Amino acid sequence: MLLTIDIGNTRIKCAVFEQNTLFEKFVFTKEDALKNFKKIFKKNKTIEFSISSSVGKLEKECLEYINAHSKLIIVSHELIFPFKNLYSTPKTLGIDRMVLAAGANLLYPNSNCLIIDAGTCVTYDFIDDNNYYLGGAISPGINLRYQALHNYTAKLPLLEKKDINQFIGNSTDESIHSGIVNGLVYEIEGFVTQYFHKYEHLTIILTGGDADFLAKRLKSTIFANSNFLLESLNLLFNYVQTQND
Repeated sequence: MLLTIDIGNTRIKCAVFEQNTLFEKFVFTKEDALKNFKKIFKKNKTIEFSISSSVGKLEKECLEYINAHSKLIIVSHELIFPFKNLYSTPKTLGIDRMVLAAGANLLYPNSNCLIIDAGTCVTYDFIDDNNYYLGGAISPGINLRYQALHNYTAKLPLLEKKDINQFIGNSTDESIHSGIVNGLVYEIEGFVTQYFHKYEHLTIILTGGDADFLAKRLKSTIFANSNFLLESLNLLFNYVQTQND
């Protein structure tokens, strides 16, 4: 069995895979990491390998524990990837973005793929049908937008995201919700439209913590999968294993 680990800025997401089947998913804070990893390995004694992707830091004690109970692969820029990276600053490309690109490339080889990850930031990553990674875009995620309006203005309140069904806000709170939620939806649809103008045949994958929240508001044909990074780690692990055989 394989344990895939996504270390974010505040939370850690894990999943246990048997080949390509996801058996169980776990989400916890960094503060509770070691306790939860001990529970995962105690419950799943047949985990042989683990693979980790990180945008945040994990305590050394946790990494040592994982490595002691499995053969740990930490994804880095030096790992074998299935695509050719044409990013002009390849060493600055986030590992999470590379993993998502790899997952899309392995799932849809020789296809134009746009991966939209709606998390702390919203990232857009594009691979063309020659299996070339070309780049994308980065913008603030939903929660960052709410925090920015509160932190950088004198009187606007700090709100939490909310389901809305109108674009005209008739109060300050509703105006904030409309500006943030509708603004991000329009942003995503604008990017998607630009890509469709240049690439007629396009597969779009929406993932991240806000994927389900946004998917029902988007008009485009999009595959919404909040677990795609964990699944991409599984695909990347299998790919690396075949290259090393």
